[in-house]
Amino acid sequence: MTGQRHAATESHRPFTEPVRLDLSDPDTLRQLWNLQRASYAVEARLIGFDGIPPLRETLEQLRASDESFLGIRDGSRLVGAVAWIRLPNGALDICRLVAHPVAHRRGIATALLDALDSMEPAELTVVSTATSNLPAVELYRRRGFVPVGKRQIAPGVTITLLERKCASASQSIHHP
Repeated sequence: MTGQRHAATESHRPFTEPVRLDLSDPDTLRQLWNLQRASYAVEARLIGFDGIPPLRETLEQLRASDESFLGIRDGSRLVGAVAWIRLPNGALDICRLVAHPVAHRRGIATALLDALDSMEPAELTVVSTATSNLPAVELYRRRGFVPVGKRQIAPGVTITLLERKCASASQSIHHP
């Protein structure tokens, strides 16, 4: 009973504002690695496919990534992160978005995406997610992303490619 009460209290504790993560810090790197493994394990079960690249990524591969990262903590524990790169055409490519399973449904993904939109405005933002990962697809749709294609990555497993154009770029409606 005590463990359940502690877990319930912990799940309602407020989290920090998103901050850039320094992967040269060994503790931050290890926490991010553990976070993404926990998050992608949930997705792997959801979509019935455990070949998700971050599940197989080593600490060294993660540290060497050319992605930029923002993270959210719950106390001292990293509970959410988003990673991105800028493409040669200027588009923002969201490479990963993870929330720890104990922190699901607390607005972490939304807070990370809000911070990313503020810090890295882009005329075009792209992301991909497993087609059968309905919570992720719905999250992106609520944020204005539209599906623009699908790609099979393994037998019976597809990813949906989504994009969002900046409101100012897409709202070129002229009223008489």
